[in-house]
Amino acid sequence: MKGRKLLMIPGPIEFEPEVLRVLGAQTASHVAPNFIATFGNCIRSMRKIWQTKNGQPFIISGSGTLAMDMAASNLIEQGDNALVISTGYFGDRYKDILERYGANVTILNVVPGKTIEIDRVNDALKKKKYKLLTFTHVDTSTGVLVNPKPIAELAKKYNVLSILDGVCSVAGEEIKQEEWGLDIVLTASQKAIGVPPGLALLVVSKKAMSVWEQRKTLVSNYYCDWQNWLPIMKAYEEGKPSYFGTPPVNLIFALEKSLEIIVTEGIQKRVKRHQTIAAAFRRSIQSIGLKLMPISNNICANTLSAIYYPEDVNGGEFCAKMAANDIIVAGGLLPELKTIYFRVGHMGSVSTKDIVATLSAIENALKFVNYKFEFGISLKTFQEEIYKTTINN
Repeated sequence: MKGRKLLMIPGPIEFEPEVLRVLGAQTASHVAPNFIATFGNCIRSMRKIWQTKNGQPFIISGSGTLAMDMAASNLIEQGDNALVISTGYFGDRYKDILERYGANVTILNVVPGKTIEIDRVNDALKKKKYKLLTFTHVDTSTGVLVNPKPIAELAKKYNVLSILDGVCSVAGEEIKQEEWGLDIVLTASQKAIGVPPGLALLVVSKKAMSVWEQRKTLVSNYYCDWQNWLPIMKAYEEGKPSYFGTPPVNLIFALEKSLEIIVTEGIQKRVKRHQTIAAAFRRSIQSIGLKLMPISNNICANTLSAIYYPEDVNGGEFCAKMAANDIIVAGGLLPELKTIYFRVGHMGSVSTKDIVATLSAIENALKFVNYKFEFGISLKTFQEEIYKTTINN
């Protein structure tokens, strides 16, 4: 990484050189034939990655929060009941978004590091009729991984729309939108999708589109309204020019390249790569006595890790030393705990070489702040774990 630092935060991530080259090309017209073809390719590739044949993709200029906002504003009408399953900062954010559109929100919270027991979700759905439920696949604030399948099954059982916040999971964790019956799966470009920030991405089921079509009131967010964007998505997929708002042309060319890379790798193979690297990284971190925020490895995300600082270690000094060693990690995000943990992203194009460099910097930073451990053990552990996986496969 000569001349720059390695970005190992939970997004923006390190991007493939081919993606960045496309991003820097001369800007085309948003109604040029080559751009229309690119947009259509992106829509078709999204269906492959989300694993849905019939879902309606949306590619909108904005952040992951916009994707959350779009799902909420199009489906919620004043007085609708919504259930939020929260495992951290972004579950709580969804409560705020839904309430902004007039939803009566019930939120199921957990202690940071835990996930929701499926019985709690079932009990909540039995007690009240909900229009929709939301849950975060991987909460970026805690590194907790939620299993989408049983929640989706309960949503179908009680005829409730399901919204999966996959901002930190799509293209890094297993998601089978159509098979599992998830109504909306949303994400942002700068995470495992592998494109610089600026695109809100979501795929909507036929059922959710039907509910939207039967609204009795106008969508109260003009920019988010599917009435404005659906004709654009359909036109581009059919190879026709159309306009509502000017799309970020270069970002969408970059998206086409990154989606092509993902499809070529194969989504199952890509998910397995994330699982392998993440498992080896976790064992390496634990080998030097550090603790992860999730209470067990079974609910640890494969796209990032939330790690407690050792007692008496100054987080500011630790992160500064990491940066001095050319590795950038993220501090804590949960307000009540932000000074006692840090986060490492390992998604997208991340390689074993990136993890080796990160572990080396972590060990050096810990040594600098006088934490006692066996120097070099995390690197040894990581390489052994990767070797065992390679041999077994």
